[in-house]
Amino acid sequence: MLTKTEINKIDSHQMYQIYDSWHDLAKQNFENKLKKFEKKDIEHVVFAGMGGSGTVGDIISSVLSKTKLHTTIVKGYRLPRDIDDNTLIVATSIMGNTDETLSIAKSSINSPAKFISFSSGGLLEKFSTNNNQEHYHIEMNHSPRASLIDYLYSILNVLEELLPIKKYEMQESIDKLYNIQKIINTDNLTDTNPSLNLAYWIKEIPLVYYPWGLHSAAIRFKNSLQENSKNHIIIEDIIEACHNGIVAWEKNSNIQPILLQGYEDNPKTIERWKLIKEMFLEKKIEYHEIFSENGNILSKLVCLIYLLDFSSIYHAVINKIDPTPVTPIDEIKKKLSFI
Repeated sequence: MLTKTEINKIDSHQMYQIYDSWHDLAKQNFENKLKKFEKKDIEHVVFAGMGGSGTVGDIISSVLSKTKLHTTIVKGYRLPRDIDDNTLIVATSIMGNTDETLSIAKSSINSPAKFISFSSGGLLEKFSTNNNQEHYHIEMNHSPRASLIDYLYSILNVLEELLPIKKYEMQESIDKLYNIQKIINTDNLTDTNPSLNLAYWIKEIPLVYYPWGLHSAAIRFKNSLQENSKNHIIIEDIIEACHNGIVAWEKNSNIQPILLQGYEDNPKTIERWKLIKEMFLEKKIEYHEIFSENGNILSKLVCLIYLLDFSSIYHAVINKIDPTPVTPIDEIKKKLSFI
């Protein structure tokens, strides 16, 4: 079994220490005295951001999917055409120099929409300040992806009066992070740690099946396993996969299925889970099941992301890979010309 000494040796920048403290960071950032966004006439929120910065928008959009507040996710260079003076654009770039997000910021100035931005500095802060736009400086914790919890709860803090998410739901999510932190952190390197168990189980290329409500958790796991463990991974919506993707199991492969299931999934989704498990058993294909926490959708998502993120770090260390360096990303960014 993995030891703390091995983790310290291979995780040279101690990313794991940030994850050991996720509950504390969530609580701190949600309770920080940040200026609240007070506009009451917002009907549409556009979340712009890439990578770890974009995950914040993915999560909040999932949480709001059953409310009347319309959300759009932008991971690219263009604003949607349906923005108006009842639109709020939230641009997030944790390092502050993301090319796509800077492009959105520039376009926003000439639009009728309201605009706020979040970064730890960089060009986004400079641009926002120079154009008299509201900017929130949130320090980066280790790396953009490890800073997710700081930025998620800071943005929930700032948008508290706008978002139709009850304060007790936000508090519940923080409380549940505390409960899971005790189980998955590096003080529990035993077979009772589900993050560590998953990390040991992944030997080849995982294929994560998920229900639509947990889409943001699946995307995040894909990003984290790719960046931290340098491992390929596939994700598929379970309902859609039952119309196409499952046919690929007719052929032998080294793909490992992971079933990312929600507490109280839709009855039709539960039926799909039952049928796909029967198919795997019949074909003697080993699969791994992960279940969300019981609770509101925010709690389900942040706890799943916490468990899966930590698993990606454990998987990296088990395979003697330092989770921090992302050399290909750095090389691409160096070659890009900023707007």
